[in-house]
Amino acid sequence: MFERYLRGRPPLFWGGVVLAALIVIGLWIALRPRNVPHAVLPLPVVASAAATGEMPVIYTALGTVTPLASVTVRTQVSGQLVAVGFTEGQEVKVGDFLAQIDPRPFQAALDQAEGQLDRDQAQLAGARVDFARYGVLIKQDSIAKQTYDDQAATVRQLEGTVKLDQAAVETAKVNLSYCHIIAPVAGRIGLRQVDPGNYVTPSDTNGLVLLNQMRPISVLFSLPQDDLEAVLKGSRGGVKLPVAAFDSTGNTKLADGTLASVDNTINTSTGTFQLRASFANAEENLFPNQFVNIHITVDTLKNVIVIPSAAIQRGAPGTFVYVVGTDDTVSVRPVTLGPAAGETVSILKGLQAGDSVVVDGADKLKNGAKVNLRSRSTAASTPPAAAAPARP
Repeated sequence: MFERYLRGRPPLFWGGVVLAALIVIGLWIALRPRNVPHAVLPLPVVASAAATGEMPVIYTALGTVTPLASVTVRTQVSGQLVAVGFTEGQEVKVGDFLAQIDPRPFQAALDQAEGQLDRDQAQLAGARVDFARYGVLIKQDSIAKQTYDDQAATVRQLEGTVKLDQAAVETAKVNLSYCHIIAPVAGRIGLRQVDPGNYVTPSDTNGLVLLNQMRPISVLFSLPQDDLEAVLKGSRGGVKLPVAAFDSTGNTKLADGTLASVDNTINTSTGTFQLRASFANAEENLFPNQFVNIHITVDTLKNVIVIPSAAIQRGAPGTFVYVVGTDDTVSVRPVTLGPAAGETVSILKGLQAGDSVVVDGADKLKNGAKVNLRSRSTAASTPPAAAAPARP
């Protein structure tokens, strides 16, 4: 039926349909969106000027805090522990009382040795009197020569016995003194290993207590053998190289000290040499066996170009920075890095003092890009979503 309806239409109808279709196509072409080129806007960046300054040469290493004196307090005689004169964690000085072993057996041994000494000294005195009497009689030819010689041998024998007795007395006195245990060094007492009432011997593995010297204290650390020349050069003439100890994160400084000594051999298995740094440790921030990060300053470079570390970029050209020109365009400048300290790095080649380098907003830059310089305060107030982080 629809086909018969179309066949019944006059030619003028079909001409109107074609004309309407052409009008619709023309309007679509005229009104369709077109790609209009947008103007390239300058990219906002933060720049900093390269300056001339000093740069310390710092070597880093992992170190272990080691006491200059660590003593396991042991008994030197066997006996019953009757008294403890310290508390755990106590600071002690040299000669402070620590523990008491039952002294009665050793006092009895001393008394016995002194008794034997007195007896043998009396015998020696009598023998010397007889020997002097025999000396007179031998001159008068009143006794045989053999009797005189036998008495002389008896005197010498008793003199040896007296010396043995004197040694026994001294030994007994020493053993008796060992019953009274005192601190051999100044330091901090650890945890008590034996309670009073126990029988203790010199062969006990843990001893009575561990005593560590805390002030001063040292840190042992190792550096690669390639750093040996710089360390020895910096410490010539008695110069004490500064050393700083940081916590395990490397952010908090625990103590400042100096290099105390360098080992005389290189470890062939690791290719490193060992060093010891000394710290006053007045606040006792360093504890024995603690792991710390060591920063040792071996030299200080004078009059070098320094820039913020945030300006350093790495890519196809190698290590480079974006330098802002007088026309507010950036150019890629390859640089040679020197020592770094904190958030500052030295430049050995590629920059001059006064060159302006991009430190923030470099992620979207390319050579020849137009930039809009911002101040550091403005960049700091920009929300994190809008700020472009600097590459590490």
